[in-house]
Amino acid sequence: MTTQAPANTVVVLDFETTGLSPTQGDRAIEIGAVLLENGQATARFQELMNPGFRISSFIEDYTGISNAMLQEAAPCTEVMERFYQFVGQHNMVAHNASFDQRFLEAEFAQIGRGLKGDFACSMLLSRRLFQDAPNHKLGSLVASNNMDKDGVFHRALADSEMTAKLW
Repeated sequence: MTTQAPANTVVVLDFETTGLSPTQGDRAIEIGAVLLENGQATARFQELMNPGFRISSFIEDYTGISNAMLQEAAPCTEVMERFYQFVGQHNMVAHNASFDQRFLEAEFAQIGRGLKGDFACSMLLSRRLFQDAPNHKLGSLVASNNMDKDGVFHRALADSEMTAKLW
């Protein structure tokens, strides 16, 4: 019999990547996650990861993650093995989950691992709950809900923290 994590416990995650599609060779360069237990953040995970190639100047400017930073980072496979242990059996949440789920599945496949929990999308939920929002981008939802923001957008842990607060 499989033991599942409680429904009120989730891992909220976010990736920064080299591009938009793991099927086109794009890789993760940073992962950030917050473990929510009974609505409270109880643990965090954040690591840069070296994809094995240089990233474009556009991605450097967009994320603030430089090639120099990635050169010092552990390979994706090592980071994803640690993240796999962090996630355990928990369900996951991401803002625009289809993007993050594709990268998570691709990175887990690189280490012979698979998802154990289900995925939920905070962006899809926000479309039902915040119908008057100007749009459903994470930054817009944070601003329209007058939430304090910790860090900058387009860094994985900061985005995970904001998504967790929104969740």
